[in-house]
Amino acid sequence: MCFLCLSLFVLWRIDNQRAERIRMGLVDRFVPTIDWSFGPINSVSRMIQDFQSYTGVYQQNQELRDELQRMKGWREAAVQLEQQNARLRELNNVRLSPRLTFVTGEILADSGSPFRQSGLVNIGLRDGVVEGAAAMDGLGLVGRVSGLSLNSARILFLTDASSRVSATIRPLGQRTIVAGDNTASPPLDFIENIEEVAPGDRVVTSGSDGIFPPDLLIGQVFQGPDGRLRVDLSADYRRLRYIRILRNNPTENIAQSDELLGPMLPPFATTQGGN
Repeated sequence: MCFLCLSLFVLWRIDNQRAERIRMGLVDRFVPTIDWSFGPINSVSRMIQDFQSYTGVYQQNQELRDELQRMKGWREAAVQLEQQNARLRELNNVRLSPRLTFVTGEILADSGSPFRQSGLVNIGLRDGVVEGAAAMDGLGLVGRVSGLSLNSARILFLTDASSRVSATIRPLGQRTIVAGDNTASPPLDFIENIEEVAPGDRVVTSGSDGIFPPDLLIGQVFQGPDGRLRVDLSADYRRLRYIRILRNNPTENIAQSDELLGPMLPPFATTQGGN
């Protein structure tokens, strides 16, 4: 076989007319008889090419899947940024009393256990936060500061069982207490005249407890499944991300009225002519 292969190699390398006629004669003699053997070889070659194509398609499919997964991550990030942007716009558009300033922080942790409803924010004493300060989101009252450190503060939510807020029901001004019971809709206790309260009435802080400033929106009245009047809180606790803590700047007390009016002017001196 080696001698035959070497002879064919030498024959095919000879460049003259006689060698060319010998080569063509060999081709005419043997190729038609072995043509059947090229069928499986061609089939195997096509199968290899198809397998390579399928491998390329599989790799492209995997790359597309990975790219789709990355796009889903970017889409989720875009949705979160859109929600954060909407919350920040709501925080900036709320109209407050001129005596009230606020500082905005982000919730770091949320304790939503059946026994305590609170959250931890990343602002504290260094930001001017004081104990008992009111905390709001972009829509309504969330709770109050119940724990304070230099760089963080704990917010006790209105839904906590230990939370009690003195409130007023608009428009008739009925006094009540918003008492947390670890549910999303705390009940109204000690209503002055329950006949003058209707579902849909607005509930705001009264300011009589000395903790919250007056007229901070809490929510709306509705009748719960148990028949009690409850508050549909305006603050969205399900998407609570940013907290605005109010800082009350009290007005300066004026000790004497002349400090407000200024010094007395000297009496008008008459001229010599009596004019």
